[in-house]
Amino acid sequence: MFEKKDYINVGASELKVTPITLGTMTFGDQNNQEEAFEQLDYALSIGINSIDCAELYPVPPKAETYTRTETILGNWLKKINRESIVLSTKIAGPRRSLKWIRGGPTSLDEKNMTEALDESLKRLKTDYVDILYLHWPERNVPMFGQYKFEPKDDFINNEQIHWVSIEEQLKTLQKFIRDGKARYIALSNEWPWGVMEFLRVARSENLPLINAVQNSYSLINRAAELGMTEILFREKVGFFAYSPLAFGHLTGKYILNPREKGRVTLFEGYAKRFNKPGVPGAVEKYLELSQQYEMSLTQMALSFVMSQWFVTSTILGATKLSQLKENVAAYSTQLSDEILKDIENIHLQCMNPAP
Repeated sequence: MFEKKDYINVGASELKVTPITLGTMTFGDQNNQEEAFEQLDYALSIGINSIDCAELYPVPPKAETYTRTETILGNWLKKINRESIVLSTKIAGPRRSLKWIRGGPTSLDEKNMTEALDESLKRLKTDYVDILYLHWPERNVPMFGQYKFEPKDDFINNEQIHWVSIEEQLKTLQKFIRDGKARYIALSNEWPWGVMEFLRVARSENLPLINAVQNSYSLINRAAELGMTEILFREKVGFFAYSPLAFGHLTGKYILNPREKGRVTLFEGYAKRFNKPGVPGAVEKYLELSQQYEMSLTQMALSFVMSQWFVTSTILGATKLSQLKENVAAYSTQLSDEILKDIENIHLQCMNPAP
């Protein structure tokens, strides 16, 4: 399906990826190793060269499953030519209370980052990753469904919290690149100020530039368009869109059956980003629109994300191989100017209900 001519450069780098990236965050919980291998083999068979994981995975994060995804992926990598794929992983930061990760890291300092990457490489059974992400910022920012910056969260008992500086983080990342452990660096769940500050500090101090941002983006979360996309364009930074189906909401299944089996119902309280009052109404409008144009909501939602000028690659994850095949097929769907106009009208009526 995908050939070399379909590959897209990641930002200003020479690294090229397919327009679809295989997401792996179900591997090790909702999917066992055999099922994971099925998906990985299928992705490789149709020419997908980009695979995304994280030390945190699978999700939702749990002490008993932590690191399983990388372990499964490492077992699969032994079967293939490592250089044929673009492999990404992510370093978990201190902004979540996950005490089983390196004893509950207090910062993205050199010690924590080095331990994280070295352990990931062991599990992945490889000497390097192609893209290394910081999974979320070191500093205080809104995360995972939060949408307001709160200055008070910069302080504990009226004393400002010490955040590891962006310069220090970049110096550690530079060391990884020099040591051959990471080819390119990137940010995930980052905000416009953070992206620009990473770029500013890198240029000022002659440190490596980030090449990509991986953030949530879908019909019901287009927050990236409010400030981030201009940065992507002017600074030549790639964008990997995750959750293009909004944890299954944009399949329409939770409208038809609120208790339908899926991540939202299996893991109560995990999908808080989508547990907002405007989500059901917006999804209903998009579902009606997709039916009007005689296509599935899944098809419309994915095609919309894949067609955006700033999206380098869309991350697709599934629990069933049949779902993955359906999702991949959306790449061949071209949305007409009429349906895009109708999508925009809905967006203006109920903008970003799940930021």
